[in-house]
Amino acid sequence: MKGNVLVIHGGGPTPVINASLYGVLEEAKENGNIEKVYGALGGTQGVLNEDFVDLMKIPEEEKERLLFTPASVIGSSRFALEEEDYEKMPAIFRKYGIRFVLLNGGNGTMDTCGKISRVCGQDIKVVGIPKTIDNDIAVTDHTPGYGSAARYLAGTVKEVSEDVRSLPIHVCVIEAMGRNAGWLTAASVLARKDKGDAPHLIYLPERPFDEEEFLEDVREVYDRLGYAVVVASEGLKNKDGEPIVEPVFKTERAVYYGDVGSYLATLVIRRLGIKARSEKPGICGRASIPWQSETDRREAILAGREALRAALEGESGVMIGFKRVGTEDGGYETATFRVPIEEVMMYEKKLPETYINDRGNDITDEFAKWCRPLIGGELPQYICLKDYEKEEKR
Repeated sequence: MKGNVLVIHGGGPTPVINASLYGVLEEAKENGNIEKVYGALGGTQGVLNEDFVDLMKIPEEEKERLLFTPASVIGSSRFALEEEDYEKMPAIFRKYGIRFVLLNGGNGTMDTCGKISRVCGQDIKVVGIPKTIDNDIAVTDHTPGYGSAARYLAGTVKEVSEDVRSLPIHVCVIEAMGRNAGWLTAASVLARKDKGDAPHLIYLPERPFDEEEFLEDVREVYDRLGYAVVVASEGLKNKDGEPIVEPVFKTERAVYYGDVGSYLATLVIRRLGIKARSEKPGICGRASIPWQSETDRREAILAGREALRAALEGESGVMIGFKRVGTEDGGYETATFRVPIEEVMMYEKKLPETYINDRGNDITDEFAKWCRPLIGGELPQYICLKDYEKEEKR
């Protein structure tokens, strides 16, 4: 099946979103029936404005840089589409000879993917490429972008923990992204090497947050160690389902959360009289190439390839998913499959209860086992003098 391709990015970027774009370009080149692969500059708004660039014109030596370029090279958006916007798109696609439309994004983008597929009918094939650091897309085992962000957070928590342990005088609260799902926050558990290592406490949006229990937990760790490292989700809510810090701004889809880390650190200072500070890596984790996961990059490329392959085979209204397959040695291996887009449109996948401890302040070994292969190898290991005997006093 011949025709041009259009790639649209939606929502927040990831460290490997451009790797999926690279995969699309490689598949198009090898197929031989694709003349142009357009990128919509600025997401869906770029489609309506007809702001397209032919990515097939990128020189081969430059194309390799896509794999290690942060953010989205073609831009992205959270542009709110109306019904009339969708109705305009098929004519725009036909005008540019576009027969295959690939949308790379999270829940909201998959919703857009489904709606574009509906207005295009069977003439234009529309396929979703999963992407989100939040890992909250349904059906798929995990999502490209998550493994790299998880590696960044775990590595950063490990580095910060070394700093706090070397000057054990305060409590450090690290705020993690992830909105209403705790997948990214939970990944901080991989910072631990030995039992008792930081992070000492992990709080997720899947459980109601209790301030009194939090203060009890912090006091216990601080009294025992002289310091504490806490990782808390930006999406923490109280027993009434309300955010513990009022969002700065909120729309139907986008939420600009209040500063949860700062709030909790201030709570520790005022209620416990303990020095505390907060750290908020924020979008650093979705823009960091040095912490990029090799596994994540490889699977992002595959997702791009498989999306175009599905479209060329006549599939439409599907998203590429990942599932784990067994190996003889019990190692990590995945396979892709095609998910009906209706099963993933605007649905948030939360962290299962089996991954959270009874108290709601830590993560189980079951989660660590599930997550560890996604971050692409072991984190750096640092020397620790507690492993050596102290010199006898003279």
